[in-house]
Amino acid sequence: MTLLLSWIGKDSRKISSIYIASDSRISWDNHKRWDYAQKVFAFQNTPDIIGYCGDVVYPTIKINQILDKEKNNLLFPSCCNSSERSEVIYRELKNKFNDYPPDALGKSIEILHISRDNKTDFLCNVFRWCKNEGWSKNNISIPEHSDKVIVLGSGKEEFYKRYLEYLAGNSGKTSRALFQCLCHTLLKIKDIYCGGAPQLVGLYNNNNGKDLGIVYQDKRYYHGNELEDLDEVNNIKWRNELFECCDGFSKKILDSAQRQPNELRP
Repeated sequence: MTLLLSWIGKDSRKISSIYIASDSRISWDNHKRWDYAQKVFAFQNTPDIIGYCGDVVYPTIKINQILDKEKNNLLFPSCCNSSERSEVIYRELKNKFNDYPPDALGKSIEILHISRDNKTDFLCNVFRWCKNEGWSKNNISIPEHSDKVIVLGSGKEEFYKRYLEYLAGNSGKTSRALFQCLCHTLLKIKDIYCGGAPQLVGLYNNNNGKDLGIVYQDKRYYHGNELEDLDEVNNIKWRNELFECCDGFSKKILDSAQRQPNELRP
């Protein structure tokens, strides 16, 4: 089912960042699992990021089709704002859905879309489908301070329980606390439908969405897949389990990076 979450980071003046992160596991009813599925995505030409949980096959197919159209400038009309882009994505997700075999679907689909206008006007929508109610679109309020935006998936209860410990700590409602809590939860999680390495995309005040690499348990991961024996890995930004900026090659924290201690680190 997944553990999918989003949060904002805010400096002294404005929202400076917003992230979507998830685990990397897909699973089947017979308890078989695979821990290398991409669940979060950044758009190439527009300030948009997206992630999903629930049913796997349909959203994976549709999101990749959407991203391919966007990459080739076939998705959005010119001068589209964030609300209009969100509506286009919602229509695309539903397009031909009724032709998809109903018995091939799981119980539900949840797709989280985050967008930006100007530098600080962020928008968050959740597109949901369930067998009993069909499709719906809901706007999610963006917090006014650094905090979670939303947590979705079967692993959210375990995440929330552990996050109460982080809220009581020195980090409180910070980006590092939320990401550290995600990594901590994945290491200790009892939900058999969640697991694998964390994966992360971000949206900042400038430019479009960014794919980030993760150093997790001393291994490099990109969208849930381990990267080995690569000389050129620093063409993307990297974070470790503490949410520290790090070097993708050495896997060490950058000399210029701020350290992000975790008193609850397992």
